[in-house]
This record gives sequence, structure tokens and C-alpha cells, in this order.
Amino acid sequence: MISSTWGPLALPVLIALSTLAAALAAASVVRERRRAASLDAQVERLQDELWRLAEREESYRALVEAQLDIIVRRDGEGRITFANEGFARLVGETREALVGSTVRPQVAETGGVQVLDDGARCMDEAIETPGGLVWIAWIETVIAGPDGRIETLRAGREVTDRVAAERALQDARAKAEAASEAKSRFLATVTHEIRTPMNGILGMTELLLDTALDGEQTSYAEAIETSGVALLSLIDEILDFSKIEAGKLDLSSDVFDLHALVEGVVELLAPRAQGKGIEIAAFVARGVPRMVIGDSDRLRQVLVNLAGNAVKFTEEGGVGVEVTRGVAGSIVVTVADTGPGIAPERMPLLFEEFEQGDGSHSRRHGGTGLGLAITRRIVERMQGEIAVESQPGFGSRFQVSVPLPDADGAKGPAGIEGAAGRRVLVLGRSPFEAPYLARRLAESGADVAVAQTSAEAGALLDRGRVDVLIADCAFGEESVREVAARARRAGVGRLVVLLSPFERRDFGPPGAAGFDAYLVKPVRARSLAERLSGVGPASAGAPPVARTPRRRMAAPPLPGPRRILLAEDNEINALLAIKALQKIGAAVDWAKDGNEALTLSEAALDGRRSPYDLVLMDVRMPGLDGLEVTRRIRRAEATFGCATRLRVVALSANVLSEDRAAAEAAGLDGFLSKPLDLRRLLALVAGEEAGLARAS
Repeated sequence: MISSTWGPLALPVLIALSTLAAALAAASVVRERRRAASLDAQVERLQDELWRLAEREESYRALVEAQLDIIVRRDGEGRITFANEGFARLVGETREALVGSTVRPQVAETGGVQVLDDGARCMDEAIETPGGLVWIAWIETVIAGPDGRIETLRAGREVTDRVAAERALQDARAKAEAASEAKSRFLATVTHEIRTPMNGILGMTELLLDTALDGEQTSYAEAIETSGVALLSLIDEILDFSKIEAGKLDLSSDVFDLHALVEGVVELLAPRAQGKGIEIAAFVARGVPRMVIGDSDRLRQVLVNLAGNAVKFTEEGGVGVEVTRGVAGSIVVTVADTGPGIAPERMPLLFEEFEQGDGSHSRRHGGTGLGLAITRRIVERMQGEIAVESQPGFGSRFQVSVPLPDADGAKGPAGIEGAAGRRVLVLGRSPFEAPYLARRLAESGADVAVAQTSAEAGALLDRGRVDVLIADCAFGEESVREVAARARRAGVGRLVVLLSPFERRDFGPPGAAGFDAYLVKPVRARSLAERLSGVGPASAGAPPVARTPRRRMAAPPLPGPRRILLAEDNEINALLAIKALQKIGAAVDWAKDGNEALTLSEAALDGRRSPYDLVLMDVRMPGLDGLEVTRRIRRAEATFGCATRLRVVALSANVLSEDRAAAEAAGLDGFLSKPLDLRRLLALVAGEEAGLARAS
């Protein structure tokens, strides 16, 4: 019942309220339907996205499975969160069983670990599998998992074939190195065994040449000596090449006289060149330092090889060795010749082993074919360069550039004293000696003219004042005498004739031919300066040098008694050394093996025998070798409290650097290589060459 309070308005109000409620309910239903429709659309979109994601994941999994690589992912506790089929096959499990497990491959061997710049780690592992041992190359990195936690991802690939190839290569390299080492030791042993009898042959020949022989006997003995030296040179070449191959070519760094070294090499080769009727000459340019730092022995070997080859292959003309200053403190040595030249097709093979410049199979020039190969290796070892220019029919030019620093800022020669301002006429048509003389004089301030014929020299004499005439006797003795007479009439103040040692023997006194002095070819710079200034032994009227027997082993008598212990198991070598030492008055005790050498040494150290001044110790002996004997001598000195150290010098045919180092480590004071140079041995005993033992 409607309250009377509302009165007549009650019914309309109730109708309005009912209508409003119905409208609100209808609106709410519409909103809910719209919301439901929106939610349905969102759900549909999410379902589509999930479907797409599922498709992507399936594609990703299919891609991973299709790879040959092995992939595994682990969480921070080592549990597998993902593994592909490759990893499952590797460990012999199913993928489903692996997820959540801590299964790891059975590692048989692990290689080195490398850490990359981005922090990833690389390593090789040998894995035991049901099918056998396989090598896997892993790369391991850290990633973020689906929940944001840190995981470790490992990807691997089988590299069994690669590792097998690498190991086969390592084994082959090891075998090759062992074979190379065995070859080096074999060569060292063979050369030792060859050097030992060669020591007897050359030494006895030297003793023989030091006796009274007639001319025919002397020529036979000298032929034996020449052949022995040639054989020794071949042995040294083979041994040098073996050392180079084994990487055992050692270089020293000492101060030496570069000018003297170059002139000495040319003088060494001069008899061979002059015996063939060709010349050899040297020129050191002004500004080249005299004292330099480097390995003089190896540089000498390079020059002897290059210049010796030039002499060997040159039949006419000559060989020139020129030294100039290079860039950045380097020294440039050029060896030129007037030989047959080298064919273009031979040039690429020139520095190869066992190749010769002429490419001939006739071996007309002999040799091992190792000289240039060794030369190139030495130059490269000295941080230098070697080059060659050649044209068939026009000779060859070998150029070597090596760094040789000045020693203490030493300066080159100041020039030839007395040459400045003088007019010099050089008569000579030689390809090297005459031009080198002219360049030396011109660098020293002389006004130089070169004449290549007697008529040309006469015309220059008639044309103007000449102060000095230098005439080469290679023109013929009669021609140079005529030029000398014409020079005297022209008022030339000083006349010098150039002679080879063979020409000097037959030329007679220079004064008789109208000359003031003579110069022997190849000409040294110092000799040239002396002849220009009028000093020196070869002045006018000097008698020719007489051919006297060579006293090659002559040494001054010892200032006092010398007691020497010689430990040498080879009877011939022992006899050789004893005879040489007795010549200078030394008293020699001979020990035939290491045990006897030790017994005699200890007896001398503890006072039971007179002390020794020197022990010459053969390194290889039966029983105790020389190194062990020396070690025991040093221990005995300490035991007996000896105030003076006994000098012990090694005698050995082993010339490798490690052999010398072993001798020094054993307590030896020096090293003399076989074949022994008896003159050096005698000088060593006489105390004339303090550093000889270590340098030889």
C-alpha cells in the first residue's frame, strides 16, 4: 500500500524509477557484452601471437637440430636447460632425459684454453663416446635465460680429423727435427773423424816443408798441402751448411779493422788469381769507418766466398772488391768480375744449395755448390741483404749490405798523405786496379789522369806537368821502361811501377828500369801512401826479393823452460805436436788417454811431480774424455788448495759452438780446433797471443 504521504505523486515516481532501473540494467548488459567482445579479441590476438611464437620456437629448434654443431645450455647449478640432438648423441642419452640433469661428456683429454676478447672461452676436448674417442672444439659463453637468470651456453664441433692431422704434422716435425739433429751430429762426428787424420796430414806436411827439401820435393809437399787445405775447405762448407740448417749459426760482436779485413781477403786470393793471369784488387771508399762492430770471421767468409767464386769463374780480366758507405750505418760491399756472366735462367737458382753459377754438369770448376747458399744465409743472419746483377758475356756484380756500426765513432781514413795538389798519371788498362788507384788518389786531392796505352801516356806527358807516374808492368817490361825514360825526360819527380809477385821476382831493381819504387799488386792503401812519399822498403835500387825456403813454423825460443802435458790418443797427432813443441824447447809429457792425463795432472798438482805450465787436452779420448778430466782437475785444485790455476786448452776437431760452450763449462781455458795451425800453437805456448785460444 502506498503511503498517503506521497499522495497523488507516488505512482508516477515509481514508474519513473522502474524505467530508470531497467535502462541502467540494459546499459550494464551492453557494457559487459562489449567488454566480453573486447576480451575475446584480445584472447584471439594472444592466441595468434602464441601460435606465431610456437612456430618460431619450432623453427629455431628445427634449425638447431639441423646443425652439425653440438649445443647445450646449463643454468647456474649446472642443470641442463636445453640440449640439441647432437649433444644427446654425444653423451648417449635422449633429449628429454637430459633436460634438468647434470650429465656431462666423459672427457679423456683436454687441450689448452684460450680466452677471447669478449670473454668467451675456447678449448679442445677428447670425449669418450660409444663409437670411440672424438675431439670436440668448444666455445663457451654466458647468456641470460628466459627468466633472466645467467646461463652457460656451450657450442661444439667435432674436429677429430683436424686434431689427427695436427698431431701427425707435429710428429712429422718432431721426426724431421730429430733427423736434422741426427744429421748434424753425424756430420759433426764425421768431420771430427776426418779432421783428426787431416791434422796429421797437414801437420806432417808443414813439418816436412820446414826441412831442407830440393825444389821437386818442395813442389810435391806443397801439392799435398794444397790438396789437404782444399779438402778441409769442403768439409768446413758442409759443416757450415749443417749448422745453418740446424739454426746453430752463431754470430759474435767484436771490434775489428774493416779496411784490413778487406785488403787481407784480396791478398789471400791474389796468388790464385795471379796464377790464372787475372787481377784482383780492393777499394775502400773515403768515409767508410775503419773500426766497426760485427762478426769479422763471418764477414770474411762472405767475402772469400764471393770473391773466390769470382776468381774461379773468371778467365780474363779480373775481380774487384769495393766497399762503400750505405744508409743507416750499413756497409755495402760489391764484388765485381769480368767473367762469363750468369744466364737469366740460372739467376733464380743461384743461391740454392748444390747449384753452381755456370749450371754445368761437367763440374769443371769443382766445389760443393754450397758457397753462395751459405753466403746468403750468413748475410740474412747478419740482418743484411744480398743482390746480384749479371749479363752473359759482361761479368757479374754481387752486392752485400750489412749493418756494421762504427766503433766508438771511429772515422774513416783522412786520405793519402802527400797526394793533395799533385798531378798523377796512372798507366794501366786493368779493369779494377788502375781505376781504384785513380779513385784513391782523387779522393785525397790529387789531379789524376789514367792512360790505357803507352802512346796515350806519352801524349799526356808531353801536354803538361806530371808529378808522379804509376805504371803497371802488365803492359810489358819493355813498354814500361820506355814510358819511364820518357817520364824522366819530361821532368816527372817520382816514378812507381806496379808488379805482381811473379813479375817482381824477374823485374830486377826498380832503379835499373828507371823507377824510384815499386808497388806489389794488389795494392794496399798504406803502401801507396808510403811509395808516394818516398818512404818504405821498396825504394830505388832495392834488390829483388830472394826466394828463400819458408821457415813457416819458426818461433822464438821460449824465455824459460815450459813443461807441457799433452793428452792425445792419436799417435800421429801426438808425434806432430811433440815435434813442434820440442822445436822451441818445451818439455812434453804425453798422456795416451784420459785416465793417464788425470793421473799426471793430479801428481803435478799435489807436488809429486814438477808442475805443468800448460795442458793441451784432446776432448775425445778413450776412458775419461777431456771434459771430464778437466772437471776433475778443477776439483783437485780446490782440494789441494792450489794458488795458481792450471791452464788447460782444448784440442778438438769438433768446431760447433755447443762444443766450445761445453769446453768452457767444463773449466777449459781455451779452444784450438783441428787441424792444428802449428804456428798458432807455438805462439800460444810462447805466450805471444793471449787471446788466441778462445778466438781460434
